[in-house]
Amino acid sequence: MPSNGSTSPVTVLGLGLMGSALASALIEAGHPTTVWNRTASKTGPLVAQGAAPADTARAAVTASDLVIVCLTTNDSVRTLLEPEAEALAGRTVVNLTNGTPAQARELASWAAAHGITYIDGGIMAVPQMIATPGAYILYSGTDETAFTTHRPTLAALADTKWVGKDPGLAALYDLSLLTGMYGMAMGVAQAFALIRSEGIPAQEFAPLLTDWIVAMTHGIVPGGAEALDTDQHLTDVSNLAMNREAFPNFTAAFAEQGLRTDLFEPLQDLLDRAVEQGHGADGFSRMSLLLRKD
Repeated sequence: MPSNGSTSPVTVLGLGLMGSALASALIEAGHPTTVWNRTASKTGPLVAQGAAPADTARAAVTASDLVIVCLTTNDSVRTLLEPEAEALAGRTVVNLTNGTPAQARELASWAAAHGITYIDGGIMAVPQMIATPGAYILYSGTDETAFTTHRPTLAALADTKWVGKDPGLAALYDLSLLTGMYGMAMGVAQAFALIRSEGIPAQEFAPLLTDWIVAMTHGIVPGGAEALDTDQHLTDVSNLAMNREAFPNFTAAFAEQGLRTDLFEPLQDLLDRAVEQGHGADGFSRMSLLLRKD
């Protein structure tokens, strides 16, 4: 296994926008980088930057002890890696393809059965953020020693955050963080649609919205986390019963302004169930428990 993180060779399989950004960062950091993509023409810009192109996935895999995979789906990862199982034996595969915890665990089991060290990863950045401050990648896997060994190389991509020996944890953290982001994005989309329904420019409204979201996040996130972990949901600020009574104003206003109400209707259902089940005096932290199927 490589011992010098600043010069150790690495292979990157998959050269979409993210894979190309990862390979570019490794080259810039001084790592001998072998690249492969099913569409060979995508290797061109990276070869010009100093990468070594591989004609086949097998040639790419055998070029390095560390193999980074970044494809569209984990089904594609399995399809790509299965024929190369023998060549991958004894090497470390770091899979940075977005997927589910169950998919990560399945890939880890398959890898272990073939003598392959498997580390799963979740990239918390867009391609343009790779190798810049603020970007980080979550990692998990049964072999933390392998992660520690390759950490200097992986640090060329972004800050590294080890989240545990369960291979599915990186995907769990990744999707949980993205869930918060998408929920916020949907709220922002609805807010802009509402303000613009009267011709008010979104850019005029944006500073108010930004300040409001930041202020509310400071209370909702840490406060909600503490309430969930201590199972103390009662609040004297804005309980669920109060919110249930006020909430129809939102969907009514959306309809009056010619907007769809789809995004907010499920929240009304949750508020109704919370109050009907006797949780009207609780805060929004209670909603997380109501989302469980059981």
